[in-house]
Amino acid sequence: MKNGLTIFAGAFGILALSWAGALLTAHRQLTPLRQYKDPAEDTLFPQPLNGLADQGRMVYQDLGCVSCHTQQVRREGFGSDVARKWGERQSVARDYIAEKTVLIGSSRIGPDLRNVGKRIPEAEYFYKLLLTPEATVGGTPIAHGMPAYPFLFELRPAIPGQPAPNALHVSGPQGAPAGYELVPTHRAQALVAYLLNLKDTYEYPEARAFVEAPKKEGSP
Repeated sequence: MKNGLTIFAGAFGILALSWAGALLTAHRQLTPLRQYKDPAEDTLFPQPLNGLADQGRMVYQDLGCVSCHTQQVRREGFGSDVARKWGERQSVARDYIAEKTVLIGSSRIGPDLRNVGKRIPEAEYFYKLLLTPEATVGGTPIAHGMPAYPFLFELRPAIPGQPAPNALHVSGPQGAPAGYELVPTHRAQALVAYLLNLKDTYEYPEARAFVEAPKKEGSP
């Protein structure tokens, strides 16, 4: 027992050095990354989220969407993300440098959302998804198992001849009764704006398809 303190200090020192080494190595690799300036378009990529979409990022966090959805497209050969059309290319570190909060996630109970704004560019789809995820399209649920978020919508008296431009047209018990209309709240609009802005379509040099170098004859 007399050597217990020494053993504890040694183990703590090893763990601390390992943690610091991993942290500093990652910091050294990622700190030099800057926005990439396209030589033809004279535009910087990636662009930071602004306005309503940035507010939607906070709604996304608040609702815990990161618990069921990732935002990282894996390279071909390390998963079927590209084959599933979750992205057109693998995600790279530069994709995340303009984000205030990196929401990569760790569980794929639902599909990856890194490029969902490219795959599904219709706001109404997302509103209906948030309100009635168990609704069916062609006999198939839109998002089986996903919780509904009815509190993101407001029931208002309809003004004859002047419907709200973003009123939802939903039938069934979730729809608006006669004389009323269902409209998304500000939080719902912000969240949908965020989802529509999730798209990594620009191909950075480091994101180009990885091609393994051919092996020389006789090499193992």
